[in-house]
Amino acid sequence: MLTQNENNRVTLTGRGTPAGELMRRFWQPAALVDELPRDRPAVAVDLMGEKLVLFRDDKGNYGLIDRQCPHRGAELCFGRLENGGIRCPFHGWLFDVNGACLEQPAEPEDSQFYKKIHHISYPCFERSGMIFAYLGPGEPPDFPHFDCFAAPPAYTFAFKGHIEANWLQALEVGIDPSHASFLHRFFEDADDPVDGYGQQFRDSTEEIPVTKLMRENVRPEIAIENTNSGFRIFSKRDLENLGVHMRVTNLAFPNAIIIPMSNDITISQWHVPVTEVECYWYAIFTAFEEKVDKKAMRDQREELYTLPNYKPKRNRSNNWGYDPEEQKNKTFTGMGSDINVHDNWAVESPGRVFDRSKEHLGTTDKAIIAYRRMLLKAIKDVEEGKEIPFIANANSMTGPVAVDTIGSVDKSDKWWLEIDRLRRLKSPWARKI
Repeated sequence: MLTQNENNRVTLTGRGTPAGELMRRFWQPAALVDELPRDRPAVAVDLMGEKLVLFRDDKGNYGLIDRQCPHRGAELCFGRLENGGIRCPFHGWLFDVNGACLEQPAEPEDSQFYKKIHHISYPCFERSGMIFAYLGPGEPPDFPHFDCFAAPPAYTFAFKGHIEANWLQALEVGIDPSHASFLHRFFEDADDPVDGYGQQFRDSTEEIPVTKLMRENVRPEIAIENTNSGFRIFSKRDLENLGVHMRVTNLAFPNAIIIPMSNDITISQWHVPVTEVECYWYAIFTAFEEKVDKKAMRDQREELYTLPNYKPKRNRSNNWGYDPEEQKNKTFTGMGSDINVHDNWAVESPGRVFDRSKEHLGTTDKAIIAYRRMLLKAIKDVEEGKEIPFIANANSMTGPVAVDTIGSVDKSDKWWLEIDRLRRLKSPWARKI
């Protein structure tokens, strides 16, 4: 339970707010590369309460600048891409990717006024199908060397989805291991796990479908281990004579999770504030052994999301597709087979910004409690001008390991590391890391 003041400190992310000032000190996803049209690579971006425009100039450089022209406020997302920058259609002012004003064609020919104008701009670059931006003070920090960034393009796929709720609600679902036994419960397992699209636990572990494991073992033993990027979450389920199931997931501070989707694929997902009452999840799917079928993955997701706003077709307006008959016989929620829909319901149904002073946390909320303490401490450290270790350590961040596996009861708790090692040995790219 948080006080109302603490809840405001961790949920509000506009410029000048405690959490907003913290999150601006980290690289954040701003857009997918696919969002930039090829014929005119410019798109409006809303990020942590700021209205921006992302564009690519004629040399291939990315720029992220304030959307309103500093002349008289016209929206630059309608600007002309020419002469090394983006030109406002109102009076022709031209800005480069760094926010420098290059031309003011309506001013006197000998005017030097343009040199006095420097528009708000933020550094950004492309990585694994996403554009990351730094909105904080000073020089940008190092970028982590996670698997999702180290993998070649053929082994990654990036997508995103819109959520009508505060970013923290989305993140806290991602670090809650026990909900998978209920929210994502399927009463029948796919004949072929590969066909189980939408089921996060769509593979088999030692010939046992993970959907079955989650359904029949609802009381995981949860443990937390601090790492240089945040913390690792261990979710252990005793399968009696079958052994012990271990699911290893990660919190990458401040707003990302890394989890296993299948035996070969992990998901790295950021929960990025748009405003105080809406956010996007940005995900990079990373395969170790088999190249990803980007077209198939895109087609599957576009069945559930509308473009260009990436809003889910199942949402509050249609009760997230809820079907009481399905709930009786097929899924625990009655909201279809895609877990993103289940998660959206869990995130959105408490309201756009949940009042955490009304909650009652249990033992299964161990990771959520640990994260809130970490977040509140980091916010205070920023306010006091102290160094944030997760920023200072970014260059040394690798992995992190995310696996589902079964081991015998007498095995060391570290047997999951061997599973990861073997997976990397089979990988054409990860074995080199």
